[in-house]
Amino acid sequence: MKKRKLSLSKIVTLIATVGLFSSIAVGCSNKTNTAGVKPVTEVKVGTTSDVPTVWKAVEKKLAGDNIKIKIVNFANGANPNQALADGDIDLNAFQHYAYLNKNKADLKLDITAIGDTIVYPLDLFSKTVKNVADFKNGAKIALPNDETNEGRALNVLQSAGIIKLKDGAGLNPILKDITSNPKNIKFVELVGGQIPRSLGDVDAAIINCGYAIDSGLDLDKDVLFKDKIDITDPNKKPYINVIVARTKDKDKEVYKKIVDAYHSDEVAKAITQQFKGAAIPAWDKKYSDALNVTK
Repeated sequence: MKKRKLSLSKIVTLIATVGLFSSIAVGCSNKTNTAGVKPVTEVKVGTTSDVPTVWKAVEKKLAGDNIKIKIVNFANGANPNQALADGDIDLNAFQHYAYLNKNKADLKLDITAIGDTIVYPLDLFSKTVKNVADFKNGAKIALPNDETNEGRALNVLQSAGIIKLKDGAGLNPILKDITSNPKNIKFVELVGGQIPRSLGDVDAAIINCGYAIDSGLDLDKDVLFKDKIDITDPNKKPYINVIVARTKDKDKEVYKKIVDAYHSDEVAKAITQQFKGAAIPAWDKKYSDALNVTK
């Protein structure tokens, strides 16, 4: 009986030992199978509009680096700059330099532009007026109501010959800077994204071409005056959109790879497909030249 007990004990020990070595062997095997595979890095990018075609093209360029882009849409009025500074997102891409510089100064945010993306022309649209000279006395023109885009809109109206601004008004003039308004134009200030829906209530409107395309406006038939874009013009630089990071993270290698991927012909093609000329790749003059914008 004792002998049998000893044999069973040895058998149990042997089984346990074999089991232990099996577990070790399986563990090593799993480690070997996953060795050399780069971990996936997910980067949250805040935007105020959904542009999947463009960011999918960026992500495709990053496939070899296992970098995934997660778009976080701030369509509810929340500020992507504040969210970036607070660490809720990793990057944002929704604004031009002029807006960024003012917003970060107002809110005292430590954030920095790390790469140019696109520039949206700010065209004058109308459904009823066919020529700039045809505005009736007292006609209404809608303008975006934020400071930087309203100033840009007033400069477009000056280029169109509708108004004159005082000397030295610069890039961000205000309504009080108008020195000549021969048609007594009435200006209606509205949130930029709402202006396309209000076009029927005014005679004309200065509209960001991105919003115009989204609302179904035609960039040929509905445009009364085009905002000429030359990305080498210092006066246009403030209106180039940018990718923004927290200043302390601006030199992160993964962010540099994202900017490099964005600055590719494949992404430029995606921008052209997505926006149909309403947005122009802004990191190389050849793209605006190709669209005959700088004539």
